[in-house]
Parts: sequence; C-alpha cells; structure tokens
Amino acid sequence: MHKGPRREKRNDVADLIARDIQAGVHSRGAWLKQIDLQTHYGATRIEVRRALDRLVLRRLAQHEPNRGYRVYAPDENHTDQIRDVRVVLETAAAERVLETVDAVAIEDLRTLALAFADLLMTGTLLQQYEANLAFHHRMAQLCPNRELADLVLEYRGRGASAALTQWTTRARIEQSAREHMEMVEALAARDLSRLKRVVAAHIRQAEAGEIDAPSSAR
Repeated sequence: MHKGPRREKRNDVADLIARDIQAGVHSRGAWLKQIDLQTHYGATRIEVRRALDRLVLRRLAQHEPNRGYRVYAPDENHTDQIRDVRVVLETAAAERVLETVDAVAIEDLRTLALAFADLLMTGTLLQQYEANLAFHHRMAQLCPNRELADLVLEYRGRGASAALTQWTTRARIEQSAREHMEMVEALAARDLSRLKRVVAAHIRQAEAGEIDAPSSAR
C-alpha cells in the first residue's frame, strides 16, 4: 500500500487531517473516505476512525449516519460567532503577551513574520499556510495564561482557514503579512491599543489599508 508523507506519529492522524482541512487540502463539505485517508496518512482503519471521531468533537468534521464523514461546513451565522469569540480570546491573550514578552521573543516573532512574507513571492499556498500557523502558534505560546492560550488555538482550529476562504487575492495575503509585522511592532513599542486593534482587524479580515493608516488617524 502506498503511503503518503509521514511527519508525525500515527496517533497524530487527527492533527494531520485537521491541518490539511485548514489548508484547504480537504475542502468544506468534502467526504472523508476512510480508505483514502488510510492510504494518504499511512494509518490503520482503527486509527483513521478514531481520528475522524476526534475531528467531529472539534467541529472540523461531521458524521452522517449510514453515509460517512465529511468536512464540517459551518453556516454563516456560526462562522460569525466563532470570529467574535476569537476576537475576544486573542485580544485578551495579546494583552497578556505584552505584559511578559521580552526582546528575544519579539525578535523570534519578527523572524516568523518575515518568513511568511518571504513566501509571498515563491511559496505555495500550503507553505504560506504553514508559515502563518507558525507565527500564530508562537504568539499563543508566549501567553503566560496557558488555559487562555489553549482556547486561542482551539478556536483558531474551529474557524475557516485564511488559506481556504480568505486569501482569495494576492492583496489579501500581502495584507496578512503586513498585519503580522504590525503586531510585532506594536509589541516592541509596548502599544497595547495598537496591538489589540491589529489583532482584531486580522481576525475580521478588514479591508486592505485599514490598519496601515497613520497612528494619528486611528
């Protein structure tokens, strides 16, 4: 049996499928055929079934009796609700990060933001997605409240990924790169209001240029 790329242990199959859902490899509403997943992820039938059940609990997949599993496709109202919760959680986490972040961590975030920006010209959509994920995971890791950080990551996983639904134009991807750098600069300047504003705009996918206005105009 041909096996797809393996970068994790078998007990992480759910995480691999979840990442691919967020990257758009498995599109919204698509059927998740267990035999195909076994082949692609090099997993057993039991491992895939357990992974799918975990994804149902995380609202990334849904089970239809007598038919199988498919990628969860939330309605617009549910998507809006998740976005609102993310704004609350991630702005709160950003405030906690600002209270404790040091110069080394800020430079770490800057490096990750630049890595994402560098992929705008030469990277694939999946590579851009992975770099975006690395930046936001690092930001969450810097939050001293671990319960809050875990909730941030959980709700980021529940919503539609930028790669799948929001990076529809090059301008939008470029704006995401600018927003990453804006967060870093706000942390470096210890500017809480600026940081919370750009985090909220980043989640809501504000129109291009909104967060790049001069500070005096905000």
